[in-house]
Amino acid sequence: MNLTPVTIPKIVKTMFPDFIWDIKTREKTLYLTFDDGPTPEITEWVLDCLKKHDAKATFFCIGKNVKLFPEIYNRIIDEEHGVGNHTFNHLKGWKTKTPDYLYDAHNASVEIKSKLFRPPYGRIKPKQAKSLLKDNYKIIMWSILSLDWDKNISASKCYHNVVDKATSGSIIVFHDSKKASHNMMYALPKVLDYFSKKGYDFKRILE
Repeated sequence: MNLTPVTIPKIVKTMFPDFIWDIKTREKTLYLTFDDGPTPEITEWVLDCLKKHDAKATFFCIGKNVKLFPEIYNRIIDEEHGVGNHTFNHLKGWKTKTPDYLYDAHNASVEIKSKLFRPPYGRIKPKQAKSLLKDNYKIIMWSILSLDWDKNISASKCYHNVVDKATSGSIIVFHDSKKASHNMMYALPKVLDYFSKKGYDFKRILE
């Protein structure tokens, strides 16, 4: 049973005020994000889907994947989406020594030219975060998890996790990974259709 919450409790946001959980805006704007790519075929499918809806998003990329698939990464950039650092090896901060974690994030920064950072699994130690913030990174968390990777939920549930909870300024997490592809590929076009019809824009997160 997955106990991961779809939305973040206010007390958690209060405990980590230096992290970005949503974007303050009066406009009808949503911020789609995609973690763990680039992944052949899947990331390209996402880019095609976004283009059809004239939508922009932010891709939190794993450094080793960027190194393996630079042509896909370059397409993300060329199509004017945002990118962010998701470490080089998708490390879980809570289980990684701080010097090793920071070294891995630095290695990713060689491939990913961005000051946006999202910790894999949302797990990061205070010392790790403090060092990254000191280096002028913005630590981007989220308002809503689609839970697209969870094999115990249906594709329809993944879709409703987003449309039932998202409001202006929400940062929404999907994954352009093989594990999440079934649910994500069902939910994403429907999310784009649903909110586009309600007059929302989809923008990248700015550095």
